[in-house]
Amino acid sequence: MKIGIIGAGNIGGNLARLFREAGHEVAVSARRPDRIDIDGARIATPEQAALFGEVVIVAVPLIAAGDLPVAALRDKIVVDTMNYYPARDGRIAALDAFETTTSEWAARHVPGAIWVKAFNAILAIDLPGEQRPAVEGMRALPIAGDDARAKTRVAELHADIGFEAVDAGLLHESWRFERAMPAYCIPLNQAELVAKLAQAERGQELPHNSWYRNNA
Repeated sequence: MKIGIIGAGNIGGNLARLFREAGHEVAVSARRPDRIDIDGARIATPEQAALFGEVVIVAVPLIAAGDLPVAALRDKIVVDTMNYYPARDGRIAALDAFETTTSEWAARHVPGAIWVKAFNAILAIDLPGEQRPAVEGMRALPIAGDDARAKTRVAELHADIGFEAVDAGLLHESWRFERAMPAYCIPLNQAELVAKLAQAERGQELPHNSWYRNNA
């Protein structure tokens, strides 16, 4: 599959390497393209990466959603890895009031794209296979979206790089695995992840940074 990746930081870069190792064609864009060091990946602008990909992974700060190439993403499956960090993104009133989800907020900037929330609930250091914390069975990751076929395709990409995708519902349910929810960035298998998703309460956030390994 052709995969476009907008953003080559810790999440985008690690995903690019994993998908290349799994045999996919990958085009990656970054603010500093001279720093992209991913064997076999094409270096691209955000628009080029979007046009290239059958699936396009967005791995940039949430506040940069307004800079995404709208026309190039129309009708494309957009995998949203973004999370809301107010200290980085600035305050977003609708998110602070829990009136919408990060994906729904970002999707308003890119009408016509098919959004799937995925790969946001894992630490970048846990993506490479040799560094993944042990779980009983396969590490499970949540996904959410309104298009069933798009979610199936994204779930297949999870399997290609050694993860089990768990369907958490429609896009408006993706708050269940946003930052500071019980399932956020915690190593879990399928059954454990389902339980953590069910535990989530809207507006009830875990202490900041409690999801990092040294605080687990």
